[in-house]
Amino acid sequence: MSPAASEHTALLSRPRAIFITSSYLYPFKGSWFCLRHSFMWPLFRARFIPCLILSLVVLPTLFFVAYLPQVAFLAIWQGHLAWFNAVFLVLGEGAAIIALLFDALFVDETLVKIFDAVLLHRGYSTLVATRRVVLPSPADDPVARLGKPTKSAIYSPFSFRLSLEFILFLPLALIPLAGGPLYCLVLGRRAGPFHHYRYFKLLGMEKPARQAEARKRVWKYTWFGCVALGLQLVPVLSMMFLLTTAAGAGLWAADLEAKKERAREEEAIAAAVV
Repeated sequence: MSPAASEHTALLSRPRAIFITSSYLYPFKGSWFCLRHSFMWPLFRARFIPCLILSLVVLPTLFFVAYLPQVAFLAIWQGHLAWFNAVFLVLGEGAAIIALLFDALFVDETLVKIFDAVLLHRGYSTLVATRRVVLPSPADDPVARLGKPTKSAIYSPFSFRLSLEFILFLPLALIPLAGGPLYCLVLGRRAGPFHHYRYFKLLGMEKPARQAEARKRVWKYTWFGCVALGLQLVPVLSMMFLLTTAAGAGLWAADLEAKKERAREEEAIAAAVV
């Protein structure tokens, strides 16, 4: 049995653990974390206005120009369902366009800061310090403690293949009702591990090790990526959810580190007993 299958089987035996620690909850946890902690707010203020302007320009334009033609096209196979599926199709196109434009506004740098700030808040300053300067104070403001990067600071590397698939798989919306969820599932499987690229780099992992780590949690990354992609389809708030998802990825990374620490402590106790 593969590592991914073993992990999935183990989780199925613990229903409560599935709900509390499941990866699909982390994008929502990231949103709640950012709302609750005011030290995160300055990172969002700098991007809110550009995001709002892009969304208010791109989405109405797409709906005005592309919605009815796509309804007419989908109606050939789907009848009245075309009105619903065309909405999803336009939102997907809008999310792709906004993401490409928003990336030009240096959003990746903000994503890295959000991810690192979450790890600092959870007490993993040593991990963050492997790739950036961590200032000693103020202790209650992780964002203010973020110094200059000492190595490349990339949240998620640009993937031409993933960007192309974002558009190429849009025809899945042609499938009545199931098209939207299927689109998120397919793209989520590819996009999920990209949200932990920064975490893998902090651990000093090279590409083979990163791929092996992603395979170990393939289903968890799939569900995380699926929810993250679904949130990016929310009109106007799509890029805000991209930022909060980075916080969710940071919370997940912190929990993984905590799990490793508990495992090491248990091994040390077992060794001492023997």
